[in-house]
Amino acid sequence: MSTMVLERQETDMSVGTMKAIVGERYGRPDVLGLREVEPPEPTDDQVLVRVHASSINPADWYGVTGFLFARMGNGLRRPKVAAAGSDVAGRVEAVGAGVTSLRPGDEVFGTATGAWAELACARESRIAPKPPGVSFAEAAAAPIAGCTALQALRDHGRVESGQKVLINGASGGVGTYAVQLAKALGAQVTAVCSSRNVDLVRSLGANRVVDYTAEDFTRIGEQHDLLLDVAGSRSLGALQRVLAPDATVVVIGGPMTYRGLGPLPHLGATLIMSKLRRRAVRFFVAKIERDDLSHLASLLEAGTIRSVIDRAYPLEQAPDALSHLGEGHARGKLVVTV
Repeated sequence: MSTMVLERQETDMSVGTMKAIVGERYGRPDVLGLREVEPPEPTDDQVLVRVHASSINPADWYGVTGFLFARMGNGLRRPKVAAAGSDVAGRVEAVGAGVTSLRPGDEVFGTATGAWAELACARESRIAPKPPGVSFAEAAAAPIAGCTALQALRDHGRVESGQKVLINGASGGVGTYAVQLAKALGAQVTAVCSSRNVDLVRSLGANRVVDYTAEDFTRIGEQHDLLLDVAGSRSLGALQRVLAPDATVVVIGGPMTYRGLGPLPHLGATLIMSKLRRRAVRFFVAKIERDDLSHLASLLEAGTIRSVIDRAYPLEQAPDALSHLGEGHARGKLVVTV
């Protein structure tokens, strides 16, 4: 711990209390509030990050509203950890005794516990250096959504150059990264979104954009080698029409709800149907690791991909940003600035 104290002193930044968004019970986003709290202390394998930006993810929605799996990990009746937010971008304030690759003052991005705050702790293995040409907001948008899209395509979909990829839900956080990453991997991309997002998704490089409000994308007369199902809006039975015989389906999300089982009914029905249809279906939860963060950083720096930011909210309005995500209206990512 002495190393951590020394490194903090070298930053010449004293800390007393800090502002943070916390929620002491489950419920709609208005259970969250801005509070003055004690700053966290990093353990040996963690760094303390002075947060410049964070972003909003469906996982935050389910954590705050008390989705079943969130309660199993964070308390059945009340949250054990009141702090909210995961994606983070900022400067290292202090480092734990076991941290070797980062120093105070380094600009980083990744995931942290309680990132909707002025200070947050992150494991060394879950953050990476932020490219100097990428803003904190652009970097904060990328960790969870970018890693999810990357791992869905590369690890679970095993996409190859020249293959046809269909992305259902192409205008949200994961979808906007998925369109760009699929193109970077050499795929031919068909992207599904609403009419107001057609131009945006086309600008990301999609070969074909289908407006689901005007056309049934399951009847476009083209088969695909890989489907990324982000929206979870159609059954696997309907999706069969746009899948090649040996195609793979990677399920990333489902309908967001306040009460009930959230995306579980869609996931369960897809799993059952995959057995009946003998269709290769993959379910996964993204792993946030430094290697993938570094890869995303290089792509962002090179301009191969970009973060699509719908709106930026100040810290005290993070609950409003979460409400906006829950309404299903976000284009790309919603960012919280600190």
